[in-house]
Amino acid sequence: MAASTEAIRTYLAKLGLDPEIADIYLALHAYGPQNISVLSRKSGVERTRIYRLLDLMKEANLVEVEVHDKRSIVKAAHIGNLQSVLSKREQELRSLQDELREIEQHFTASSISSDLTKVHFYQGLDGNKQMFWNQTRAVGETVCILYENMQNKTNSAYFERWVRKCNERGLKFRGIIGEHFIKTQQDWYATHQNERLEHWESRYLDPTTYPITHSVVVYDNVVAYYNWKDGEIFGIEMINQEIADAQRRVFEMLWDKAKPVDDLKGLIEAAIA
Repeated sequence: MAASTEAIRTYLAKLGLDPEIADIYLALHAYGPQNISVLSRKSGVERTRIYRLLDLMKEANLVEVEVHDKRSIVKAAHIGNLQSVLSKREQELRSLQDELREIEQHFTASSISSDLTKVHFYQGLDGNKQMFWNQTRAVGETVCILYENMQNKTNSAYFERWVRKCNERGLKFRGIIGEHFIKTQQDWYATHQNERLEHWESRYLDPTTYPITHSVVVYDNVVAYYNWKDGEIFGIEMINQEIADAQRRVFEMLWDKAKPVDDLKGLIEAAIA
């Protein structure tokens, strides 16, 4: 068993999957279908951690989850299902190669810079993921006005890595949110149990005061704009200290007008019902 565990751990690591997935999979393979409590004991992985890793395992087609008597029963799928992960990686690699050729062709037109200002344009899901990852390098507090949550547009695995990196660095966030953001959060966490930002504070802003139509994130000397609507996915990063300071002042004025989410829980739930 030890040799098998190490071999699977090594292989999953090469695929970019968490090594604890090997412990869970081998426990299912050895002892058969189990509920979460039993699986935690057999695998030695904490229950809360299992919930998070099951999302990754389902994406890799390594497990099947059935509901019996209101309890989730987890069953090991065939290890050969990992072929779907390899096929996806091959497709991603081909897509990256195609995108690199496009970037090479349009690189000059996709960024503008001067001694004081740099502007970067990003297109597509991968471009926005890069912008999110850029945020993990922030030094000071990040403030944002958010139209919707990010995990609905990325995926559970990417969101987990992003949150973990932010928490490892102790990054602090303040966010102004509206009804649409709260709705996307409720929809997501109705079916997912993800890690969350440890240093996150939010306030709700009534749309009659300021309608939120897209997301803006400010950190250090960067202002990042995101657009995900109507089939368009693109983003813009402006790197300029004066512009970042000005946008932060706008945020603070809106923050003063916004209300803590908990104070308006009933009102918000009624508004998005």
